[in-house]
Amino acid sequence: MRVTERLSSMAVHSRQLRADGRGRTDEASADNGPSCPGSLIVVSNRQPYRHEYEDEPDPAQMSDPADRDGDPPAGTDGGTQTGTQRSITVDEPTGGLTAGLDPVVQATDGTWIAWGDGDADFAVTDDRNCVAVPPDEEAYTLRRLDLSEEAVDSYYYGFSNRVLWPLCHGFPDLIEDRTDDFEWYRTVNEQFADAVSEHADDDSVIWLQDYHFALAPRMIRESVPDSATVAHFWHIPWPTPETFQHCPAGGHILEGLLGNDLLGFHIDRYVDQFLQCVNRFLPSATVDFAHRTVRYDGRTTRVVATPMGVDAESYDRDARSTDPDRLSALFEEYGIPENTKIGLGLDRLDYSKGIPERLAALERFFERNPDWRGEFTFIQKATPSRTEIETYERYGEQVRNEVQRINRRFETADWQPIVYTEDVLPHEDICALYRHADVMVVSPLIDGMNLVAQEYVAASVDGDSALLLSDRTGAHERLGSHALTIDPTDTDGVAAQLEHALSLSAYERQWRMNTLRQRVFDGDIESWMETQFDWIRRIHDGSRTTESQSERNSDSREPTPPA
Repeated sequence: MRVTERLSSMAVHSRQLRADGRGRTDEASADNGPSCPGSLIVVSNRQPYRHEYEDEPDPAQMSDPADRDGDPPAGTDGGTQTGTQRSITVDEPTGGLTAGLDPVVQATDGTWIAWGDGDADFAVTDDRNCVAVPPDEEAYTLRRLDLSEEAVDSYYYGFSNRVLWPLCHGFPDLIEDRTDDFEWYRTVNEQFADAVSEHADDDSVIWLQDYHFALAPRMIRESVPDSATVAHFWHIPWPTPETFQHCPAGGHILEGLLGNDLLGFHIDRYVDQFLQCVNRFLPSATVDFAHRTVRYDGRTTRVVATPMGVDAESYDRDARSTDPDRLSALFEEYGIPENTKIGLGLDRLDYSKGIPERLAALERFFERNPDWRGEFTFIQKATPSRTEIETYERYGEQVRNEVQRINRRFETADWQPIVYTEDVLPHEDICALYRHADVMVVSPLIDGMNLVAQEYVAASVDGDSALLLSDRTGAHERLGSHALTIDPTDTDGVAAQLEHALSLSAYERQWRMNTLRQRVFDGDIESWMETQFDWIRRIHDGSRTTESQSERNSDSREPTPPA
């Protein structure tokens, strides 16, 4: 969602921040939904709200110099205006983790710390780089970090996505260990840790998200009160020890993560592999495999598996409200015959997603099933990602070339077997495609969870569809028994399952999809957060009990003051 504000390019928002920087002072909070046991501080690379300029400065609207020393011009909200009036657009979360966490942080009146990557982000913050969000409600504080281009290149495009991403997804041959990337990764982790320490107190729950902050937990642990709780959710896979041994600075990564009180992964396999890595590469750590705890440097880290879900009710509601004319307009725009069966793929252009392998299976399907030519269209929506990294650029070219080759082989004057687009599609269009696709193919070579599969199931409100799901996704742990399981590298096997999906009886499609929908709704994002907070609460309440007991013991040892 995007909302537009008229702001001075130099204006600073007065957002009714409390003295401790945690947002509004009223008692408003949600009565339902997940609840955090303490004062919540979320740390993520991506921010929940981004401010960007919508237009270029208008010379005719240049402010009078006299305005700089007097009252602010009408239309601003109290900051000193030294620039021009410009429209600022606010991007709000529409899905995924940020959308799921946003109402939770609102309810806890918390703080969210993230990289400020919008070009107008720091035009609306105060002198601490804080702004209250959402724009109209001012429910919590968003603290932005201003990272230099060099920092972003080395921390994000460098160590995070040239080392940790390929490592954790089982592609050690794609690791690029560039000079200075790890030091920048450490520096940015330190900046986030410093920001946390400025906002944390005795009752804080610090919840870090994902692989961008492997070093930060130990830094944070050393700078916040002992009664604060440090938790971390690792959203991507964790590799085997045989793969992890290729990690530059692997010992530092493990030590950093063991600064957490709680470390979460999607599935049991990743938990076990993390514990195996600690056991093998940190000899001084004590690993309890039965209880899934690690004792290291005087502290205990509990490691848990909690599969993440999606906002199922939202996708169900949005799918039901889709306008049939939207789908017809999409078909017309992309030249899709109205009467064909529809297959759907929705992925980032990432080498872990298995798109070339999927295309090979589609080619095999059309080879073996000439009757489906002209009767079945596969829509592949791809989103370019991390194009600054050469590996990703080459991958995108490979995918585009394969689509063109397969289309040239099978297309007719009025039909293409694969409709490929990198266009940015509105959420409404995605929901329309989810609802009306006859089959969805989710075939990553490896994926920590895969939320697209769950979004598709939640939006399949008519129940008359099928899901082909890679057995190498975390989502397969929950959905595999009623999805059509595929090995993404088995070209013939995927083609055969696609044939099977298109020939299922209406009864079997309904039976499978209804069961899948029940599981997705039972394990939605709210359920995931409730489980996370339940684990956090056990640790948080336990640490405060321990601290209180320690204080009582300390008090009992103090001498009685003289009369």
